Amino acid sequence: MSASENTERIVAALRAALTDNERLKRENARLESAAHEPIAIVGMGCRLPGGVTSPDELWRMVEAGADGVTPFPADRGWNTERLYDPDPARAGASYVREGGFLHDAAEFDAGFFGIAPREALAMDPQQRLLLESAWETFEHAGIDPTGLRGSRVGVYIGHMYHDYAGRLREIPTDVEGLLGIGNSGSVASGRISYTLGFEGPSLTVDTACSSSLVTIHLAVRALRSGECSMALAGGVAVMATPGVFVEFSRQRGLAPDGRCKAFASAADGTGWSEGLGLVLLERLSDARRHGHRVLAVVRGTSVNQDGASNGLTAPNGPSQQRVIRAALADAGLTTEDVDAVEAHGTGTPLGDPIEAQALLATYGANRPADRPLWLGSLKSNIGHAQSAAGAAGVIKMVQAIRHGILPRTLHVDEPTTKVDWTGGVELLTEQRDWPSVDRPRRAAVSSFGVSGTNAHVIIEAAPETAAGPVERSTSAVFPWVLSARSTAALRDQAARLRDFAQARPEIDSADITHSLLATRARLDRRAVVIAGDRAEALAGLAALAGGASSAHVVTGKADIDGKVAFVFPGQGAQWAGMGAELLDTAPVFADRIAECEAALAPHIDFSVIDVLRQRDGAPSLDRVDVVQPVTFAVMVSLAALWRSYGVQPDAVVGHSQGEIAAAAVSGALSLDDAALVVARRSQAIGAIAGKGAMASVLLPVEEVRRRAQRWSPDVEIAAVNGPGATILSGPAPAMDDVVAELTADGAQVRRVPVDYASHSRHVEEIADDLHRVLAPVTAGRPEVPMLSTVTGEWVSPGQVDADYWYENLRRTVRFAEATATLREQDHDVFIEMSPHTVLLPAIQQTLEQASGPTVVAGSLRRNDGGLRRFLTSLAEVHVRGVPVAFPSAGDTVELPAYAFQRRRYWLESTVVVGSADAVDLPADTEDDLAARLAGLPAERREEELLAFVRTATAGVLGHDDSDEIADDDSFFDIGFTSLTAVELRNRLSETSGMALPTMLLFDQPTPAMVAEYLAQRMELA
Repeated sequence: MSASENTERIVAALRAALTDNERLKRENARLESAAHEPIAIVGMGCRLPGGVTSPDELWRMVEAGADGVTPFPADRGWNTERLYDPDPARAGASYVREGGFLHDAAEFDAGFFGIAPREALAMDPQQRLLLESAWETFEHAGIDPTGLRGSRVGVYIGHMYHDYAGRLREIPTDVEGLLGIGNSGSVASGRISYTLGFEGPSLTVDTACSSSLVTIHLAVRALRSGECSMALAGGVAVMATPGVFVEFSRQRGLAPDGRCKAFASAADGTGWSEGLGLVLLERLSDARRHGHRVLAVVRGTSVNQDGASNGLTAPNGPSQQRVIRAALADAGLTTEDVDAVEAHGTGTPLGDPIEAQALLATYGANRPADRPLWLGSLKSNIGHAQSAAGAAGVIKMVQAIRHGILPRTLHVDEPTTKVDWTGGVELLTEQRDWPSVDRPRRAAVSSFGVSGTNAHVIIEAAPETAAGPVERSTSAVFPWVLSARSTAALRDQAARLRDFAQARPEIDSADITHSLLATRARLDRRAVVIAGDRAEALAGLAALAGGASSAHVVTGKADIDGKVAFVFPGQGAQWAGMGAELLDTAPVFADRIAECEAALAPHIDFSVIDVLRQRDGAPSLDRVDVVQPVTFAVMVSLAALWRSYGVQPDAVVGHSQGEIAAAAVSGALSLDDAALVVARRSQAIGAIAGKGAMASVLLPVEEVRRRAQRWSPDVEIAAVNGPGATILSGPAPAMDDVVAELTADGAQVRRVPVDYASHSRHVEEIADDLHRVLAPVTAGRPEVPMLSTVTGEWVSPGQVDADYWYENLRRTVRFAEATATLREQDHDVFIEMSPHTVLLPAIQQTLEQASGPTVVAGSLRRNDGGLRRFLTSLAEVHVRGVPVAFPSAGDTVELPAYAFQRRRYWLESTVVVGSADAVDLPADTEDDLAARLAGLPAERREEELLAFVRTATAGVLGHDDSDEIADDDSFFDIGFTSLTAVELRNRLSETSGMALPTMLLFDQPTPAMVAEYLAQRMELA
């Protein structure tokens, strides 16, 4: 190798090394930035003493200086009279009889989460509260949690009480097998992840009273490291027994009146309370990218341990100082950068002075005299919420930052004299304004666990962003979309939204529309209020809340999960003015009409838009060469409008001339070729106009054929629309006779308003003409499958040429057959693309012969062809489960939380409510049951057998009434587990006397399907 070559290789290697070094520097810089990235708080949720159920209610409490301490709960089996004794030395008693309690801790909406009553009864109430509050926290963030299923959302829960099941003297038999999981601390976090489908880390943390703040620290670290994409963090504390009151009474550690007098000279002990606090966290960059509202930002966190200090449970001042300095270092801040501290502040004569001195030694040092650190404690309002205290403090301070107010600390006679307060820290004995300065408002929150684990979190105001103009919908009609798990909850949701909209008239209706669509889950029970103004919306909500019908409201159950078919009818749907209103209110429709008009222009001598608007000089729809091209344009444009709202066809099917529109929408024909077919063919039909007639007969085709046989071959079957809907076609004189005779025989007959006999031998007169004028047509490959009503088969590439369109006009329309084929192939949504519904009755008649839920909808109605009608049609399919992208343009506003339908679940050691034995099960043997059913009419047999299955189902789940179980409920949506599935199978086997398969409920997943299976086994079906 020459010297020059060697030099070149060395230079190349050096260049590669330098390039790699630069890459590593960039990667290191990225990692360093990520390690300190601010974490956004995007949502909050809480349940706290004083009836607080939301962050806003918490703020109203602290701003008003309210006290949430109350007497002991009367519904937990506590003997409050014997429990209380003012003598601190009395064993087994508490010298305190007040605290901060969640008096509705036993209430839970089990059905919302698909949990059976028996399992809910066995669950620790803390798990139940966490589920509901987790959902509310996502709602507060404006995030639909169902859209996060399968994502890396982490769950970090502080949890220290485990006394719900442990207090029982004996385990009731109906909750055996459920108590273990229901009272496991690990499941407190895991159940949230399981229920909502999150796949990030799921941890339950117990560091006692610092638990919830420690979870926030862990969640922040996980987010910065990329371990999760979003994190739910916080804690919960519910005291199922008064044990902690008794325990601390022996230690003389409680305030006799149950109030925490934080940092006061009068401090005489802590006051125990319950609570729950959750925050939803996300990297700030992610929150901004996703458009999530940022309530505040976590700048820094730290956790440490007292170590071998002055006592296992005693607070340690130096450790508190160290955890503060570590959090400031993590945040990249100095002590002067923090305005206020939400202290641990439990009101104990020992702990409060130690904490205050740690704050003075850190935040108070070298602080400007005019900017002291302001010190407060939420515990003075609600008591010490223990493993929920830190998260509750964070929520309070986020609200304080947002409102620019520092609430006062209650129950302070004077700041404790055990502390020298001259060092730059002042106690908030009065509420103060929190003025804006040249940096974000900042606060810190402290929590110190009896375990010795300390936590400190620093938060600050959300960074200001340039708010661009908010685009709001200017539509004259808007949909308010609601959903719930049950009909009762749906009504309550409507009532809540009505009250909200009435109380907040300054909020634009477009913003409510947008927020309902963008921030709320689409649950099974659905309603859409279609309104033109606020008054109509409120009236619709009132009707929905009251269970009354309203022209402004569409309701339904989302039970559809199959394919969508667009249906295009033949002639007969037209009316003067059809689609004209949409030309002005639906731009997608107007644009597509314009495209159709341009495609038709080379073949017609009139304007489609002029005809739709009924302008002077425009031709009448009475002419076949006008009505067919214009109706074609309307149908194609309606399909475009449906698709613009997210409703995409899985198949298209057309009836007679409707197949031309279907071909255009499927892609089997280009728009230009479809326009040529509809225009030229309708003009050719003029040659046979005035010679024929058509009639609709509401009888099965075989019956019509038999009755009209003597007019054959002149009178022919033009179309078979449904099992009892047939169209006849033929010469006018013969058709007059047929109609007269069928009418005289009592048949329902209606003349079709045409003067030609399509789908009959009359069409053969124009065969040559049709082939000539349609010869230029080039058939393409359908992008959307098209089912032919000419052949009964799926249209193949190149099939719909000139020959096809002659056959389409000549041969019998096999529409009923096509409908049945579509249903057999899992199409359960049929939407008619027409200005008026003409085929829906026939479709419904055909679908009645098939099993499973279906939905049939139109687009417009005669003389009702505007945006309101179209949105109503959209609503009709949405409430049945069809995905619809309703229009949404506006600002996001905070809406009322979900209206949970709660029932009491509190497991007693002697009386079991909602037990499996609450519902009596039938005791028939196989022979007795089969004999009893066999002696009944078929319909009654089915009812009895289904009632038998529903009763057994209710019993296994723990419902008091079999009416709680619907025929089509999915077993695993209403709370069945693998354990209870086997139990129901065993009960059914025992009661019926039949050996049933272990996988019965998996193979037959609804009560109706199980009942049908049993009927077949009994040979009763």
